[in-house]
Amino acid sequence: MALLMSFTKRLLLTLLFSMLHSNAFDFEVGDEEGWAVPPSRNTKLYNHWASRNRFQVGDTIHFKYKKDSVMEVSEEDYEHCRSSHPIFFSNDGRTEFDLDHSGTLYFISGAAGHCERGQKMIIKVLSHPHSEGPSGSQSSSNQTAGSSTSPESPDSSGAAQATASVLEVIGLLVSLLFF
Repeated sequence: MALLMSFTKRLLLTLLFSMLHSNAFDFEVGDEEGWAVPPSRNTKLYNHWASRNRFQVGDTIHFKYKKDSVMEVSEEDYEHCRSSHPIFFSNDGRTEFDLDHSGTLYFISGAAGHCERGQKMIIKVLSHPHSEGPSGSQSSSNQTAGSSTSPESPDSSGAAQATASVLEVIGLLVSLLFF
């Protein structure tokens, strides 16, 4: 019986510590509207959406779109809506992009005329407080397309963080009750 209690205690503590260090979030670009040409030439739509969120290394952004594409490009290509030399490209309608390094990322639509009509976005990715800073990596090599995960709404990211904190407290209380 004591062996089972010791094992349970170690398991709960391991889970608790892993929850404390696991704060990655999923974001759905553009909320319910997804990745599409903004209405009425609202060229600030996606940058406004991005400014309402806090992105960190380990987070994932999801693009949902129809008959379009998403590209990560250089700052210069972003400013001029040039899609000839993308760092990353996907056009399958459901793109999952892992934020694997800190820094500023630039995204545009690859469909003709869409970027000029406001379908572009800048994301600033922060490093975790316990990491050593930017990795210096220019390109993102671990991107996948066609993910079928259920991302959280970007505006609910605060709620997701609060939920994670509540779960951490519950885990702590459970471990205190049993030990």
